[in-house]
Amino acid sequence: MTTDTEDPTLTIDELAAKAGVTVRTVRFYGTKGLLPPPVLGPRRVGHYGREHLARLALIEELQHQGMTLAGIERYLRQLPPDLSAHDLAVHRAVVASWAPDTVETITREELRRRAGRPLGDEDVERLVAMGVVRPAEDGYAADLGLLRLGVRLLDVPLSQEAIFAAREVLLEHSRAAARELSRLFRGEVAERDARDVRSLSAHMHPLVVQALLTAFQRSLKEELGEWLTESGEPADSGTG
Repeated sequence: MTTDTEDPTLTIDELAAKAGVTVRTVRFYGTKGLLPPPVLGPRRVGHYGREHLARLALIEELQHQGMTLAGIERYLRQLPPDLSAHDLAVHRAVVASWAPDTVETITREELRRRAGRPLGDEDVERLVAMGVVRPAEDGYAADLGLLRLGVRLLDVPLSQEAIFAAREVLLEHSRAAARELSRLFRGEVAERDARDVRSLSAHMHPLVVQALLTAFQRSLKEELGEWLTESGEPADSGTG
């Protein structure tokens, strides 16, 4: 796997396999301008990187929200052309927050396709333990909003206990922030018409999520930077 600062190393077949789409789909998105062109290597073989993979994930999320191809094109045209894979992942998280929780019953093969990678029995057991999926009569009931995050956590060198503890910390503080913001906004709309309240809520949801993600991202970068400095390791300036 590449990092944001590494050269693209994925062939189109590898990119399609990791993204859970067909090579034909990758080429189609390229002709529509939804994906930037690959870097041409020896013998003019195209190579793709994490940005391409992250952009495919964002496109998939926009499709899940019911957006048409034309709407996806308009959305992506508004984004800066040089966004990193990390920035694209933040955009995808914001898009995913627009919809209510989505739990869908899928087969083991569909679970593998949505994960974008092979899943062994131990991997599935960990996803079940994290609450991302649960066994169902016809396969697995999967929380699609959490699936990609859960899959990424499979490769994180943290114990299951540490992951659970981190989840509780995030839930506790995000709920507290949501309560405080809700009180603040209620005070602003208390005297308004119900239609205005619904309109404000619809507009504020993605904006607040984006603001929270940005603030948390910067705070976490500062904390990790201080931790690495104290441990004598150079801080990675490319994570923000």
